[in-house]
Amino acid sequence: MDLSHYHIKEARILVIDDEIINIEIMEILLERAGFFNLGLFTSPVEAIKHYKGSPPDLVLLDLNMPVLTGFDVIQHFDTLHNDLKTPKPPILMITALLDQEIRLKALNSGARDFLNKPFNDQEVLSRVHNLLEMHLAHKANIHYSNKLEELVSQRTEELLKTQQEIIQRLSLAAEFKDTDTGNHTLRVGLYSAILAKQLGLDSSEIEQLRLAAPMHDVGKIGIPDQILLKTGKLTQEEWETMQTHTTLGYKILKDSDSILLKNASIIALTHHEKWDGSGYPYGIKGEDIHLYGRITAIVDVFDALTMQRPYKKAWSIEDSVHFITEGAGTHFDPRIVTAFNEIIEQLNDVRATIQ
Repeated sequence: MDLSHYHIKEARILVIDDEIINIEIMEILLERAGFFNLGLFTSPVEAIKHYKGSPPDLVLLDLNMPVLTGFDVIQHFDTLHNDLKTPKPPILMITALLDQEIRLKALNSGARDFLNKPFNDQEVLSRVHNLLEMHLAHKANIHYSNKLEELVSQRTEELLKTQQEIIQRLSLAAEFKDTDTGNHTLRVGLYSAILAKQLGLDSSEIEQLRLAAPMHDVGKIGIPDQILLKTGKLTQEEWETMQTHTTLGYKILKDSDSILLKNASIIALTHHEKWDGSGYPYGIKGEDIHLYGRITAIVDVFDALTMQRPYKKAWSIEDSVHFITEGAGTHFDPRIVTAFNEIIEQLNDVRATIQ
């Protein structure tokens, strides 16, 4: 274990003994051994204050003291440590008592080892060194674990950002086949998130929709340009080909291990299904259509209607809202249409910002 951040001789040692002679002996002994980061107290009350402001790496604690016994001090330390972010230091109990019951009580209270009075210099230093080595190794391990967790969190965040960027560019690739900008996909994602929030979805689902809904038309990558960009009415055969963009998008996305891409695959597959079962590709209806698909269906139609395309002029906001409202119960989920009408101003703000 690397203890470079926690050199033993730099450790903070707190010594508490009501007899000044014992404090002086311990001070001389520890300083001769190279320990200078010492807190020396004959008053347990003052020692407790010091402990809170500068948590030690080791406590040498006299058991029998007036006002507060060693047991009392340990209880105070335990209470203080609830607010501290450092591991509890080992306690080396100083006692002249050899009573087995008292020693057992001390161990049960949190003492890690004992020093008998009068002191044996070599024994003191050996026990101090052993306990410090153990405690500092524990601190080093915690430090390493925290750094590792921080690194993993950072790499996970970087990976998520990379994944999101790839997803956004995949969405744009499909959109550029249909328009000269990728703003439709951006708006659909934002519209979906706003609508999801209005419907009371939790924050994680709102974010999922914001990121996944832009991929609703990714299957258009597989639709020939002569059909996708045709200005006139599509033939029946061409229309059937156009409808396959839903299943193509699903196939592109469905096998990913990413929850985000799995949700996007569901949206791609279901955003052209209709509430009354007259949609495509499978003609499912009502709540059998995934909620994400029902949400995306409304905002996709809203944005498509208000956009100019090679085959149509842009509709007004009023006409587009009227069309969607009229489609409640047939094309669209009536509950979601109600929520949609409650957020028109927010959608218009997004549209004014992202043209």
